[in-house]
Parts: sequence; C-alpha cells; structure tokens
Amino acid sequence: MRHNQVRSVVLLGAISIIGIIAVQLYFLLQAWDFREKQFHQTVMIGLKNVAEKICTVNQSTLPSGNPVKQITSNYFVVDVNSVIDANILEYYLKTEFAKLNLHADYEYAIYDCHTDKMVYGNYISTSGSRKPATLSFSLPKYDRYIYYFGVRFPGFRNTLAGDMAIWFFFSTILLFSIIFFVYAMFVILRQKRWSELQKDFINTMTHEFKTPLSSINISADVISQPGIINDPVRLQTYASVIKQENNRMIQQVEKVLQVAKIEKQGIQLKKELLDLNTLAETVAETFSAHASDGTHLETSLDPGLVPVAVDVLHLTNILFNLLDNAVKYSGEKSHIVLTTMKEYNRITLLVRDDGPGINPKYQKHVFEKFFRVPSGNIHDVKGFGLGLYYVKTVCRAHGWNIRLHSEPGKGATFKIVIPLKK
Repeated sequence: MRHNQVRSVVLLGAISIIGIIAVQLYFLLQAWDFREKQFHQTVMIGLKNVAEKICTVNQSTLPSGNPVKQITSNYFVVDVNSVIDANILEYYLKTEFAKLNLHADYEYAIYDCHTDKMVYGNYISTSGSRKPATLSFSLPKYDRYIYYFGVRFPGFRNTLAGDMAIWFFFSTILLFSIIFFVYAMFVILRQKRWSELQKDFINTMTHEFKTPLSSINISADVISQPGIINDPVRLQTYASVIKQENNRMIQQVEKVLQVAKIEKQGIQLKKELLDLNTLAETVAETFSAHASDGTHLETSLDPGLVPVAVDVLHLTNILFNLLDNAVKYSGEKSHIVLTTMKEYNRITLLVRDDGPGINPKYQKHVFEKFFRVPSGNIHDVKGFGLGLYYVKTVCRAHGWNIRLHSEPGKGATFKIVIPLKK
C-alpha cells in the first residue's frame, strides 16, 4: 500500500471516528434531555394532583394558574393556598408518585409563616435507602407563596442515569469498538513501517553485497586467464582482492547474525573490572591505524576514573560502532573526539564528530533496528542500520543510558552514562 493511500485511510478513519463519537454524543445528550423533561413533567403532574387533593380535604380552592413552581432542576414548590397537614401531605405524595411510577428518593418541607422558615418534613426513599444523617442543604423558601410546601429530589441525576443504563451500556461498547479500531490502525501502521524498514534493509544488503561480488567476479575472471600464472605479482593482487572482499562479506553477514542471536537468546554478559581509559586508548589506536588519512581521532581521558564492571567484548564493539558511524557520516575529512569523564556518581563516555548532524525528526529513530537516516537513492553510507541498534541493546543490558545530542550542521554527540554502584 502506497504512502498516500495509508494517509488517506488514516484520515478517513479519523474522520469516521470523530463522526461516530459526535453522533453518539448527540443522541446521548438528546436522550438525557428527553428523560429529564419527562421526569420534570411527571413530577409536575404528581405535585399538582397532590395540591388538588389537599385543597379538597381542606375545602379550599387552588390559586389560579399552575400551583407547581420549579425552582431548580430538582427542587419544586407547590402553592396550596391553605394550611397543610404533614401526615396528609406525605400520604398523598407517596400515593401520587406511586401511581405515576415515579421511583426516586425525595424530601419535603412545609413553610411555616409564623417562624418564616421551612419546617422539615421527612425523607422518603423508594429504593429502601435510609434517611441521610444530615441533609445536603435546607430547602429554600419561596417569597411569592404563603401556604406552600417544597419537594427536593437529591438523587435526581442518579435516577436519570439509572433509567439510561442501556444507553451508557451501548456507548461503552461503542467506545471499546473505537479503541479497538484505533489500536488496529496503530498496529497496521507499525507493521507497514516495519515492512518498509525490512524492504530498505534488503535493498541495502543487496547493494552492499553487489560491490564485493562484482570485485570477486572480476578478480576470478582475471585469475582464470591462461597467462596469469606467468605474472605472480598480478595473481597475488587479485587473490588479495578476493580475500579482502570475501572478508568484507563475512563481516556483514556476522553483523546480521549477531543481532538475530541477541534477539533470540538475549545478551549474555561476562563482566569484569576494567579501566575504561585503557580500553579507550586501545580502541583509538586500533581505529586510527585502519582509518583513512583524512580522519583525525582525538582522545580526552579523565585520569580520575575508577574501574567498572563491564563486558569488555561488547563495550569494545560499542566504541568501534560509534567511531565507525561517526566516520561514515562525517565525510572523508572528519575530526572525532573520544572522551571519558567521571562525575559525582557516574562515568560518561562521549563520541563527538563534526559531521552534518542529524535532523531532529530522525533522532528518535536512530536506535531502531534497520533504521538509517534517509539520503535519497544515493548509497554513499554503508551499513544495514544495525550498529546503533546493537549499541542501544548492549547499553540496556548493562543498565546504562545512551543519548544523542545533535543539531543540523553542528555534528553529533553520542553520550553513554554508566552509573557507579556504591
């Protein structure tokens, strides 16, 4: 699948997910609003019936208009225009709410005009819960009525949520479906990226093997000529080419097999106490002996280092990988600095070059397997993208931390932090 097609699929998937969430949220809010209005209407009808029955008992008439006034979303006052008996009020509230199938806990209070206060009546539970020890707040007064009572539903929102349980259930299922879809898209993109990296690896490996194979083929053709036996110098030269290119191919294969072995079996560390300065000097001498004339390797070693427990073979490979990587990307004339220094509770190894640096968008990927900083279709940088992956794996096995600091045009610095144990 092409890159543009993947981007289109991701974009359409994101738009679909946002649309589904928006539609589900809209219907959920609409259902909540409808259920809330239905609840309020049911309460208004029940309270109006209660007011009419109280007026019938008191042989009084209701005030003109609707006697029920909604103050807040869960608090109502009812004007009955006559004295209210608490026992009668509670009886009618229970019977009317039961008729309307209104199952919600509520509390009521009656206004006492002599004390100008709401006299608390009772807390009625339809779910069997006990009366709360302390009320959340006193029922407020309503100054426009003289003979009235107030009813508050403290669990109003919980009641609505219980009635809409099926909506929340299906919304939860939809949410899990969306999460699964997003995860599936993430897996697909990750697999596509791995596929691209493996494809680049195969292309790079083919290119890396093509050059030595061509050299070996040419050398073999020359050696197979009848008169070559009479020119021993020429014969020795082409035999050396075959040997050199063969060793080069073996080294490349060993790198791939080494990483495969590490992934399958893990790294078996054989630690021993080592003076890092001694190892750094040895590596620097060996590397300088085989480096090109334009490569200058400088060492800056802290004499105050203490021996640390490391796997000598793997640490040596790490340093060679970092130095080799610096030379690859710095060009023919490169200045590399290998530094060791001791801080309060750690030792730091630094490999710094003066190359072109690494673009910030690629820096977080340089330690990934098969990843190579893109350079177009030009294969001027050798390698399979396994060196820094190996470095990161070995550092992690030792419990070390490796970091990259780089700015375009200002070179790159790889920093290995080795904590010192007390």
